[in-house]
Amino acid sequence: MNTASKNPCPCHSGKAYEQCCKPFHEGTLPENALLLMRSRYAAYALNIADYIIDTTHPANPQYNKNRPLWKETISQRYHSTKYINLEIHDFKERGSTATVTFTAYLTHNGNDAPFTEKSVFEKVKGRWLYRSGQILNFFEKAS
Repeated sequence: MNTASKNPCPCHSGKAYEQCCKPFHEGTLPENALLLMRSRYAAYALNIADYIIDTTHPANPQYNKNRPLWKETISQRYHSTKYINLEIHDFKERGSTATVTFTAYLTHNGNDAPFTEKSVFEKVKGRWLYRSGQILNFFEKAS
């Protein structure tokens, strides 16, 4: 893990993982929804299922009370997906809600699978959580 922490962060911030998303993955709370969104993307890229689960709002449609099954689903996704790039388009925060619009460039089972999503986050008891997402555009091929 020491060599991985010196690598560029999978969230494509331009920072080293150690100075970017690693502290969030180890328990530091992101101060805003944009940092949470970036750290969730990095967690998917690194297969840190517990972080994905712990930062998902219970009202999210993907929320699953069966944690072992949910972790297995996330792990399966990791093994069939490569996380290529993340592009942030918009970030708005109003009180305890926020939105982040982004494009994630991925390959899934060897096929290009980029998509643009507008994510909704809610701050609950001082913690930002991913509440829902609306796919705005699903591309057939990465540009």
